Amino acid sequence: MKKKILIIEDEKKLSEIMTLYLKNEGYEVFRAMDGDEGEDFIESEVFDLIILDVMMPKKDGWSLLKKIKSTYNTPVILTTARGEEEDRVFGLELGADDYMVKPLSMRELVLRVNLRINTSVNKANTLSFKNLNIDEEKREVIENNISIALTPKEFDLLLFLCKNPSQVFKRTQLLDKVWGYDFAGDTRTVDTHIKNLREKINFCNDNIKTVWGVGYKLEI
Repeated sequence: MKKKILIIEDEKKLSEIMTLYLKNEGYEVFRAMDGDEGEDFIESEVFDLIILDVMMPKKDGWSLLKKIKSTYNTPVILTTARGEEEDRVFGLELGADDYMVKPLSMRELVLRVNLRINTSVNKANTLSFKNLNIDEEKREVIENNISIALTPKEFDLLLFLCKNPSQVFKRTQLLDKVWGYDFAGDTRTVDTHIKNLREKINFCNDNIKTVWGVGYKLEI
């Protein structure tokens, strides 16, 4: 499955060039031309990395960065024409994972994107929450030192929610992300798997929350 990148950049030509280079690397790329459009994308889709311009119309990059980092674990590369030390430090203090000063080198951008996504993937191989440990590579779940037997889709659903804490997902979104777009079942499949996870794992019973009329989220 292709990794998804969101570019939030109001300079159309630059956005198009970045998109071209990143697509050539095999990424699926989405583009937003201002802060509000970028925020809409973030709330409706799960991305593996976000490239975020600081100076934008409607909503600036600083404000959007704060929201991203308060809700998601998505790596963010900031881009800006301002290269002063205080700006770089401020961005990193807000949670940016990297910082690039314009004019951008496309070769350097691609290298930094690859580095951040690969680092994120490596970190994600093992997730730990309280007394729960999830080993993605071994597909193993351990709670309080006891191995929990899960079906393949129960594991996939748990892993997806744990990688995206605090984000609310509609049942249809979970079907698309976990079961795939060609799945022929209905949304009751999601409810059944959530019920099973809550019964098998205390952490899930405590932290997978139902958002009435919408879907589910993992609350830490």
